[in-house]
Amino acid sequence: MSEIKKVAVIGGGTMGNGIAHVFAMNGYDVKLIETAQEFVDRAMNTIDKNLSRMVAKEKISEAEKEATLDRIQPHLTIPGAVLDADLIVEAVPESYELKKKIFTEVDLHAPEHAIIASNTSSISITKLAAVTKRPEKVIGMHFFNPVPVMKLVEVIDGLETEKQVTESIMQTSEKLGKVPVSANDSPGFVSNRVLMPMINEAIFCVYEGVADPEAVDNVMKMGMAHPMGPLRLADFIGLDVCLDILNVLYDGFKDPKYRPCPLLVKMVDAGKLGDKTGEGFFTY
Repeated sequence: MSEIKKVAVIGGGTMGNGIAHVFAMNGYDVKLIETAQEFVDRAMNTIDKNLSRMVAKEKISEAEKEATLDRIQPHLTIPGAVLDADLIVEAVPESYELKKKIFTEVDLHAPEHAIIASNTSSISITKLAAVTKRPEKVIGMHFFNPVPVMKLVEVIDGLETEKQVTESIMQTSEKLGKVPVSANDSPGFVSNRVLMPMINEAIFCVYEGVADPEAVDNVMKMGMAHPMGPLRLADFIGLDVCLDILNVLYDGFKDPKYRPCPLLVKMVDAGKLGDKTGEGFFTY
């Protein structure tokens, strides 16, 4: 396997800008791809702000901040940005159709040796790999929010992922100061297969009148030593994202235990998605 030096990140949202941030901060040349200039500007502003916070906390110097920003090159199209990439990380919203379109385009323009990784939190890596002519070089690289802070990277092998590709991504994750954990391709992988039923059950407790959101979260924080209650966490993740992942689990396993709570569906329909809309189980 050739060494990973040049990275392209597709998507500059919450996850994408964080992924670009950590790669650039650890010496990688990064091309950050978005669909419009306003999204590129927003992503770069977020990275700038997060780096400034690190300077204020004396975790990095002003010079390191500037060097990190200099290593990120914004792009508005995929073809030109992936031409010389060693690793492409897709970090767009959790929609199979959207990811399929991106994987097809990346496969067409990326060099033969390039690894294509998805930051998906639940969609099948095998299914995404199947739309490319290089399924052996497709892998899951699931970061956690906020990316610059959270240590975990879930590394997910598709059915045909080569062993060297997995090893390369494990080593690259370690170079980013992360802790990679390997998992096989199964709906929700490990993280969301365990987390989402807990969040869903917490929502059922509210739906069935067992307790109010604050009480549910207090039980989990004070009784189970969770740093954040499941309903606060759901708001932070985005209730729409939680619903998407639960639907992936429900469709993937055909098991009623993953059936999304009707209250969650209703809140998403009402546009109450948590932090990003200012209202979910709590008000922000």
